[in-house]
Amino acid sequence: MASGELAAGLWLIGLGPGDLGHMTEKAKNVARRCSKLYLEGYTAVLPEEQESKLEELLGPWERLMRPSVEEPQVILDEARLEAVGLLVVGDPMQATTHIDLEAHCMEQGVGFEVVPGMSATTLAVSLSGLQSYKFGRQVTIPYPYGEYLAISPLEMIDSNYVRGLHTLVLLDLDPTGMGFGPPKPMQPDEAVSVLQAMVERFVEEKGSKESLEVPVDQWDGILLSDVGTEAQRVVSGSLGDIANVGDGWIHTLILPSEMSSNEKEAFERRKM
Repeated sequence: MASGELAAGLWLIGLGPGDLGHMTEKAKNVARRCSKLYLEGYTAVLPEEQESKLEELLGPWERLMRPSVEEPQVILDEARLEAVGLLVVGDPMQATTHIDLEAHCMEQGVGFEVVPGMSATTLAVSLSGLQSYKFGRQVTIPYPYGEYLAISPLEMIDSNYVRGLHTLVLLDLDPTGMGFGPPKPMQPDEAVSVLQAMVERFVEEKGSKESLEVPVDQWDGILLSDVGTEAQRVVSGSLGDIANVGDGWIHTLILPSEMSSNEKEAFERRKM
């Protein structure tokens, strides 16, 4: 292998959260040496003003959406012959989709490498002021699809809560569920409305539960907007207050369980 060349294979390259300034030197170096670059636009999105800087920073690139990521034979065939870089917002391997890519590569004898990036989820926990070891399993609130409304995210939130664990809640990016078009990140008011609908559906199907008797708009929450960018904002309050936040593009929620005295002080400092 000549100096400067990368081994053929699929290289998952972390961009960090929201701002290309968070890319590591290794990530930039590997991306520039790839024969072909793709931006994965299904599991996370890059702000438009940052996306416009990609080519100048790293070189020409193409976008891959859900069909090409979940049925990746075209890029695997390319990666068999040359170094193909898949640019991932945040940290690669945080999504099941990326683990599936690793499996496809292993099955077909295609090289597979990961260049880590800063994770938006890790950053969100740090910015919240809550203790990282007190977080339970994270969930995603999906857009409702027709009459279908999943209540499993609510069940996990409740399970975390009764065990004294906080919940990191990711908000859906795609109201169609198809992963074809441009993203439409769920906004705080939509997330609160979906949570309210989940509670109602839960009660209809499984009956009332003491831990869910407090109205959703009275739940404590921490809203983290556009983390890792210059527009980053972190506020705490009731979900009723958080639902009224109208600015920001990509949002994450944290739903605290019982907080220690230090955590309560941090929560108060972030009050709207």
